[in-house]
Amino acid sequence: MKKFKEWLRDWDEGTFDFTIDTAAAGNEESTVSESFEKTALTDLENREFRLFSRAFPITAVILASVMIVFLLSAVMRLPAFGSPHTPPAESVTIQRYIENGLSETGAINIVAGVILDYRAFDTLGESHVLFAAAAAVFILMASARRRPESPRDQAILRDDPILRNTTKVLVPIILLFGLYVIFNGHLGPGGGFSGGSIIGGGLIMYEMSYGPTRLQRVLNLKTYKITVLVSLLFYSIAKCYSFFCGANSLHTIFGPGTPGRIFSAGLILPLNMVVGIVVSCTLYGFYALFMREQI
Repeated sequence: MKKFKEWLRDWDEGTFDFTIDTAAAGNEESTVSESFEKTALTDLENREFRLFSRAFPITAVILASVMIVFLLSAVMRLPAFGSPHTPPAESVTIQRYIENGLSETGAINIVAGVILDYRAFDTLGESHVLFAAAAAVFILMASARRRPESPRDQAILRDDPILRNTTKVLVPIILLFGLYVIFNGHLGPGGGFSGGSIIGGGLIMYEMSYGPTRLQRVLNLKTYKITVLVSLLFYSIAKCYSFFCGANSLHTIFGPGTPGRIFSAGLILPLNMVVGIVVSCTLYGFYALFMREQI
């Protein structure tokens, strides 16, 4: 007999159904066969199902209302548009970025210093938007059946010698170039978003040539969830620590270092790496889901 938390778990896994699998009701001595028989819900199970069906939308409305109230209260406290007394107009200006960006962030690339240091929380929000979009797609397609591959698809994608040999040469170069763009983000043009897009394109090209079997051994749904979750958690914890120390004039272990070196610019390099991971996994995950309805 299912409990309320089991209904919630089934909904999260995409296996939620109006009927449940049970053994013969009321007969404790009966043996359970390998495939359970679909039976009607008992009175208690009907009550739990009705409780879940009513509690879930009510909870969603309450959480959304609380979020709306917080957002509206924050908007009401914002300074007037164009006011000369706003923090951006008084302290965070273009002139400060140009004059003090190198000494304060350690990044030669001023754009990287702005995105991943001065406005790092904005970038964190953008990364969470990608994760939320991927999570929404996973929820919508979790219970979808896998689309069978036609012989024509296999013939085109698996047995094309030109495509496979070209991929064998180009994909390592694409992945290496994507890593270079990520690691070079604080020294020159590049960063996590552009490098992650390059790596995601390389993964998509590899699957188009060799099919999903090889790549899925390394990058499957479970690996995707763990990798993206750890990346976003590291980003959040690292920048919260950095901003807390900066706001209270405390020493931080992530110093600017020596500008121009690969291991410099404080947190910008590791943040570029985690952003690149999120972007590449999301791009490949979308492709995998929509092509074969599973990652």
